[in-house]
Amino acid sequence: MAKDHYFDITAKLDMMEMKNAIVMAEKEVATRFDFKGIKAEINLNEQAKTLSLSSSSDQKIDALKDILISKLIKRGIAGKALEEVKTEGISGGNTKVIYRIVDTIDKAEAKEIVKAIKAMKLKVTPSIQGDEVRVSGKKIDDLQAVMAEVKKLDLKAPLVFGNFK
Repeated sequence: MAKDHYFDITAKLDMMEMKNAIVMAEKEVATRFDFKGIKAEINLNEQAKTLSLSSSSDQKIDALKDILISKLIKRGIAGKALEEVKTEGISGGNTKVIYRIVDTIDKAEAKEIVKAIKAMKLKVTPSIQGDEVRVSGKKIDDLQAVMAEVKKLDLKAPLVFGNFK
């Protein structure tokens, strides 16, 4: 009898890669001409899973975010991993934007993933296990088709496919 194969769909982020992307973004900001003499900070709070960007204007914040997202993408972290929570004015006329780091799949999205997989009518079994979805089946080709279909879904969480066995 054929052995079952499976993989997990999660939204877990490699925090070390996140830190490396932040360091690289800070280095680029320090060398860019348009940021000379202007306060531009990137602060990561791992416990609260938040990231804050602060600078002198909204345009500088947008440029800072673009730099950071390009570094995240180079490190294999999707831009969807940052969800804007709030924008506030801070001292000196500066602006601060706080982002929540999205690293879990919520229940509604997990159900949407399972529904999409079942609609494919393949011989695979999706199951929700906490904040991940495990998909198992006998054929590896079916599992790869499921991966391709799930990548097409428009979800908030940045999906990571792992534990493929």
